[in-house]
Amino acid sequence: MDKSLDYQIRVAAFKWLSDRFAVNNGIFTWQELTTEFIFNGKVIKLIWQPGIWIPKGFDIPISITTSPNSPYARRLQNYVLKYSYRRGDINQRDNIGLREAFTNQTPLIYFEGIVPGKYKAMWPVIITDDNPSEKFVTANVGQMYSVGTEEMAVREIIYKEYVETMVRTRIHQPEFRYRVLTAYQEECALCGLKRHPELLDAAHIIADSDPDGKPEVPNGLSLCKIHHVSYDKKIIGITPDYEIKVSDKVMKEKDGPMLTYGLQSMNGRKLILPSKKSDHPDRDKLKRRWDEFIEFAV
Repeated sequence: MDKSLDYQIRVAAFKWLSDRFAVNNGIFTWQELTTEFIFNGKVIKLIWQPGIWIPKGFDIPISITTSPNSPYARRLQNYVLKYSYRRGDINQRDNIGLREAFTNQTPLIYFEGIVPGKYKAMWPVIITDDNPSEKFVTANVGQMYSVGTEEMAVREIIYKEYVETMVRTRIHQPEFRYRVLTAYQEECALCGLKRHPELLDAAHIIADSDPDGKPEVPNGLSLCKIHHVSYDKKIIGITPDYEIKVSDKVMKEKDGPMLTYGLQSMNGRKLILPSKKSDHPDRDKLKRRWDEFIEFAV
């Protein structure tokens, strides 16, 4: 394929992924990835079997994929991904395609399966090292190498902050939201709002910017948007015993039905918990947030 056309398709695919990310909260389905990206009137599959996907007419893969139980080694640490060659001959087409992506520094898409048929996505991904003797490549999810100048050092810091935000948004947050909402059966843990996942968020108990704020279900709460904001702004607190408390200031206010039924009526209720005990909110993390709430509310 002509390099210019290849580039245009990849740029269009990245834009399509960005647009879809805003609609599907960052969890892509096999169906949409194989049928809904259209370039110049033609459907181009962004994912397929095997995991190294080279669409018809392409010379270089457009994506690499790992399923939840994939035999392909993969690790995303410090924005570095290790991805295994396809099993068998290292000179088969898929493996040659990976090496071509490395040689040409062609940007790819990385899909990581979280459950069958659903994927997180990261793009653009650049292969920075090829290890044919060990049969894997190394790819960077956005990295910039300093050449020693003060200007480059500053640019590197700025770029690293951007990449960290991007990775949290595209990789960690979608899966965190999916797993938290699934654990709570797509129901607000405070008010019981259900059947409207578009109105629900996965709220962190300890913020993801904190070293203890890991994107794990026990560090999350399924909250509707008004109660998410109320929890973040310390209008509502949750005790380590899962009791909901509304700040004294708000309890004394008088306003319309939203205040009465949406906030004040939550006071004293018990949190709606996931069915699996292992998914229950971590009491130590709740205690830490509760102490912050008490300090603010008094």
